[in-house]
Amino acid sequence: MPSPTNPSGSLSPAALARLLGAWNTGGSAAYRELADVVRLLVLDGRIALDVALPSERALAETLGVSRTTVTAAYAGLREQGFLSSGQGSRARTRLPHRVTPVHAPGLVAPDGVLDLAYASLPATGEMVHRAFADALTELPALLPGFGYDPLGIPVLREAIAAHYTQTGVPTSASQILVTSGAQHALNIILRTLAGRQQKVLVDHPTYPNALDAIRASGSRTVPVPLPAAVPGIPGNGTPGNGTPGSGGAGWDIDAMVTAMRQQRPAMAYLLPDFHNPTGRVMSDLQRRRLVREAAGTGTVLVVDETLRALDLDGVRTTPLAAFSPAVVSIGSLSKSHWAGLRTGWIRAEEGLLARFVAARTTMDLGGPVVEQLAAARLVRDFAEPLGERLEALRGNRETLLRLLGEHLPEWSFERPRGGLTVWCRLPAASSTALAVLAPEFGLRLAAGPRFGVGGSFEHFLRVPFTLPPEQLTTAVLALRAAQDRLDAAPQLRRTLKEPQAAAIA
Repeated sequence: MPSPTNPSGSLSPAALARLLGAWNTGGSAAYRELADVVRLLVLDGRIALDVALPSERALAETLGVSRTTVTAAYAGLREQGFLSSGQGSRARTRLPHRVTPVHAPGLVAPDGVLDLAYASLPATGEMVHRAFADALTELPALLPGFGYDPLGIPVLREAIAAHYTQTGVPTSASQILVTSGAQHALNIILRTLAGRQQKVLVDHPTYPNALDAIRASGSRTVPVPLPAAVPGIPGNGTPGNGTPGSGGAGWDIDAMVTAMRQQRPAMAYLLPDFHNPTGRVMSDLQRRRLVREAAGTGTVLVVDETLRALDLDGVRTTPLAAFSPAVVSIGSLSKSHWAGLRTGWIRAEEGLLARFVAARTTMDLGGPVVEQLAAARLVRDFAEPLGERLEALRGNRETLLRLLGEHLPEWSFERPRGGLTVWCRLPAASSTALAVLAPEFGLRLAAGPRFGVGGSFEHFLRVPFTLPPEQLTTAVLALRAAQDRLDAAPQLRRTLKEPQAAAIA
C-alpha cells in the first residue's frame, strides 16, 4: 500500500480524509471522534511520525465540518502528546513520552499507566537480595579463572540438575546449559535445530516472543489450534456471561499428530505447563502420546517450563522429559523468582547439548558470574518463596475473575489452572482497537494477535493477574471504560481492523 505522505513529509486534506473513512458516527462529540481516529492511525503506523497534518481550515473544508471541530481535535491530540505544539506552523505527528490517562472517577492509576502487557512478578522479597549478597562472598574463589564458561558455572549446573532429579527427571550437570533467560535458550535451540525454511510446530495461541524468535530464525511456523473452551471440563473456560469455567480440554493431540506426520517439522515448541496465555495444563496421557508420536516423525519436542512452578490448583503433572530423554526442556527463574535475574537453562541429552553449546558460542561466551552464583542459591532453595507467592497469586486470580464477571459480563474467559494470565474472549473482533485505546485510560495491553500468526485472535485479550487487588480493580474499571468507548464508536474498531486485513492478504 503506498504511503499517504509525500516526500516532504506532509499529508494532504484529501489523503487524510481517505484514511479517516466514515469517522463521524455520532457516538460522541465530533471533535473527540476525529481525534480518536487520528490517534489510532498514528499508533497503527498508517500515518507516519513527523508528518505535517493539513491546516485546520483546509481539513475542516474537506471534511465538511466546522473549523472549531478540527481545532478542538488537534488541541486534544496536542495535549495527549500526539501532535507537536509549535505555533505558526502545521501540526506534526509524534508519540507522547507518556500517554496521559483519562481522568474519570475510579480510574486513577497510581503511577500513570498500569502495565498489563507483561505477565511478570516483582522479586521474591529479601530472598533475591540475600542471594546476591551471598554470591559476592563466593566470587573471590572464581576470580583467578578467566570468567568465561559457555556451559555455565558448575555450581549452578549442579543445582539445576539436582532440581530436575527431585522432580522425577534424573539429570546430571553435563545435561545442563545455562543461558541468559528462556528467550536466549530458545534462540540457541532454534539456531541449532531449525533455521532457514525449516518448520516449527507451535500450539496456537502461544507465547509472542517465541513467535518472534521463530520468525527471526527464518523458520516456518506450523500453528496447531488449541481446542475451544467447553463448559464444565477442567482446564477450559465457559462461553458467555463472563462466567469462568472450571478448567481445559487441553490440546488437540490428534491435530498435532497429523501436523507432525504431514508437515514433518524439525521441532515443536510447546508450553504444556500452565500455558501462556490460556493457563491450561496438558494431561500426562496427552504428554505420553505426544512424545511417542514425535519420536516417530523425528520432531524434537522443545518444552518451555518457565511457568511450571506456578501451579495454583495442585495439578501435579509429570515433566514431559520424564517420558523421553529426547525431550529438550527450557527453564528459568523469571516467573518463579524475578525476571530481572535473566537466568535460564536448557536440559537435553549430552550429544544434543554439545550442539547447543557450539551454537551458543557464536552468540556469546557465557553469562555473568555473579548472577549465576546468585541463581545457584535460589535454585537450591527453589521452593522457599513459592508458598507465599502462590497464595498471593490465587487471591489475585479470584479477584480478577470476579471483577471481569461483574464489570465485563459480555466477555467470557477460561479459569487458568496456574500461571499468571487469564485468556478472555471479547464480544467482537476488537482486541487491537482496545489495546490502542487503552493508554488513554491508564492501561497498557498486549492485543490478542500478538499471541498468534496470520492476524488470529482479534476476539481475544490476555489479562495478567500479577498486579495487587487494588490495581486489578483499577485496571478492570479502565477496561470497562475503554470497552464503552469502543462500543460508542464502532468506527474506531473498523478503522484499525480494515488495513490490517488488507496487509495480511
